[in-house]
Amino acid sequence: MATGTLISLALYFIAMLGIGVFAYRQTNTNVEGFMLGGRQLSPSVTALSAGASDMSGWMLMGLPGAMYLSGISAAWIAIGLTLGALANYLLVAPRLRVYTEVANNSITLPDYFENRFNDKSRSLRIIASVVIVIFFTLYTSSGVVAGGKLFETSFSLNYELGLYITAGVVVSYTLIGGFMAVSMTDFVQGCIMFVSLILVPAVVVSELGGLDNAFTAINQINPNLLHGFVDASTGASLSFIGIISLMSWGLGYFGQPHIIVRFMAIRKVQDIPTARNIGMGWMVISLIGALTTGLFGLAYVTAQGATIDPETIYLHLSQVLFNPFIGGFLLAAILAAIMSTISSQLLVTSSSLTSDFYQAFINRNATDKELVIAGRGSVVLVAILAVYLAHDRDSSILSLVSNAWAGFGAAFGPLVLFSLFKRDMSRIAALGGIIVGASTVLLWIYLPITINGQSLSGWMYEIVPGFVLSSVTIILLSKLSPPDSESAALHDTFTAVFNNK
Repeated sequence: MATGTLISLALYFIAMLGIGVFAYRQTNTNVEGFMLGGRQLSPSVTALSAGASDMSGWMLMGLPGAMYLSGISAAWIAIGLTLGALANYLLVAPRLRVYTEVANNSITLPDYFENRFNDKSRSLRIIASVVIVIFFTLYTSSGVVAGGKLFETSFSLNYELGLYITAGVVVSYTLIGGFMAVSMTDFVQGCIMFVSLILVPAVVVSELGGLDNAFTAINQINPNLLHGFVDASTGASLSFIGIISLMSWGLGYFGQPHIIVRFMAIRKVQDIPTARNIGMGWMVISLIGALTTGLFGLAYVTAQGATIDPETIYLHLSQVLFNPFIGGFLLAAILAAIMSTISSQLLVTSSSLTSDFYQAFINRNATDKELVIAGRGSVVLVAILAVYLAHDRDSSILSLVSNAWAGFGAAFGPLVLFSLFKRDMSRIAALGGIIVGASTVLLWIYLPITINGQSLSGWMYEIVPGFVLSSVTIILLSKLSPPDSESAALHDTFTAVFNNK
């Protein structure tokens, strides 16, 4: 690899670790400071850290790969994500910021569920925490897989060594600076991703001789690539169910702990509209860049007579079209996408293990210092498990992400929405919603049942039945088991506080 590329990457690693040290010096050493940044995130950091932790390596590898194979029909995913993210900012962000503070200053999602529904049995906390640990370990492993593929493809390093380097850097700055370091590095990484997703497709189009020539080249490869209602990889027309499945990715936003925790940490609810405008602008432009990278990258690779793994199209273009220094910056964008999500997921899982297991059941009188130590130990533990799972080098990044995204979206999405808007909701309804949502997703993925020759998951994305059945369960159980007086009173207090904001 060229010296310029290595220098660019070395500077990137140093910058990330430097931000971790800076955040450590700026953040309170108590548990709220480590896990929630003291609720002091600015609108810009909130927006870009939420976006960067959301999109992860799949936006620079998984999504361009899907576009490379399936053509414009893959854009339905981006449309659904955009609508879902906007709804998340409008419906969840302002209410969750206020409610988590009113509900005994809750600092994790399971903590909020327990306080919101006055759950003295602690069963809500336990089940929610188990869901977080299971699905986030899977989710984190997808990021480590992306890191391994990056180092193998671009640096000609051993895949396993790439796993260790990726996890090692992320764990280092997460351990040092906690939530504030994660959010600040996510902000920088979001900026790098934004620039790279404008630069790469622009240069590819230029190399192809302009947009007209680019579209002509795509049409010559396969006209179905430009047909939004046909999967070019199979030639099959997209059914209504198929389009709904692709767009249903947007439903997942309401239940993603690593995204909505940013709403809990923003310094005041009045900052949320500014964060929304920044975040949605960043997201729309970045998604368009990712999609066009895959589509026009196919035309370029075909013209060159090359054969590549579709999920590495961005990596390939960054190496063949740019000088080493710029190429190093573009590779840093991949690392940024991967690391921003891994760090967020590690921290949320660590927070759950620390607050929802260690403090709740092992040492209720633990000091802040002990909790921070437990949190850091949890970061290392989850990272080790994620690296172990990532040793399967044939894992599809998009597949791993889609399973975890569906699990969270179905288990927590309906519960978060109903808990914020529905006064007459009970603890039993909340428990039922989580269990039915998560179970439906797992059964939908693994049951050996086919429809028209397709697995259930291939026929319809598992988040759809999971989200629907979880919502129905919450509604039915709320009618059969009304909330206790304390839970209803808390909602009344929240409503009064929220309306005065």
